[in-house]
Amino acid sequence: MSGYTHSEPFDVGLLPVGAIHRIYYEQYGRKDGKPGPPPKDPTSRVILLDQRGTGKSEPTTELIENTTPHLVSDIDALRQHLAISKWHLIFGGSWGTTLALLYAQAYPQFVGSMILRGIFTASRLEVAWSRGPLGAANVYPEAWHVFQRYLPEDERHDITAGYYKRLRCDHHPTRLAAAKEWNRWELSIGELKVDEDGFKKLDDDEWSWAHALLEAHYAVHDFWLEDRQIFKPKNLAKIRHIPVTIIQGRYDMVCPPQTAWELHRCLPRSRLIWIPDAGHSGREPGTRLELLRACDENAGLDLDAHS
Repeated sequence: MSGYTHSEPFDVGLLPVGAIHRIYYEQYGRKDGKPGPPPKDPTSRVILLDQRGTGKSEPTTELIENTTPHLVSDIDALRQHLAISKWHLIFGGSWGTTLALLYAQAYPQFVGSMILRGIFTASRLEVAWSRGPLGAANVYPEAWHVFQRYLPEDERHDITAGYYKRLRCDHHPTRLAAAKEWNRWELSIGELKVDEDGFKKLDDDEWSWAHALLEAHYAVHDFWLEDRQIFKPKNLAKIRHIPVTIIQGRYDMVCPPQTAWELHRCLPRSRLIWIPDAGHSGREPGTRLELLRACDENAGLDLDAHS
């Protein structure tokens, strides 16, 4: 199964949000289509955005006024700017699942359905799994050795803080070296079968530093969330009515599969699709196939009939 290829975007823009930031967005497909990002359905109105400080949003790598609540409010600011009464589908992977769930809990009346891949809810346990000594480090010990060895021994008790300090320092070579090691670890554990070509991204200095800086910025501040905030009963109650498709690699080393299982059990209108031969990446064949299939199925839903 292959996805459709959209033509050039019919609309691109930079939406001012607050006093500093402008978020970049693109629209593809049909102007009168269902608003959401299914990659295979050519009749949809596909809307993509770069979060604050990333991609083509301006200014790049700006950390002021760059928090999780800001990102959630940006999604709704874009909805209002584009005069969308309700998203037919919100699609997110990894950190995108965090934002999708938080947005749905903040604005449930504007969310028709969700497709979520590689569930991450920013809990302390999940962070410890991917950047602590007792989770993925035990499966990829040689990569973990390289990752933690970059820091002095007396700073290895808090990996994120140690890297964040270097990513924000004034010495450019230090920033860049820290960024490459931060990203090397993530690339090492991101797929069941590691794609060596993926490490070529480390040669892109601009991407490498921006990616590491923003990830560490959010992680060192605990994502501006209470621990397990998404799983609080009062917050889950707000989204129990929303159809959710959860697609999870069985051997995901970045986002532990336990979280996907728990989320599925908490949401009565969810379905969980395990990918038996995949890790975290959305590019892995089994994951990509199920994402496309889910998008096709979702495009045919009459969500108003199930509200």
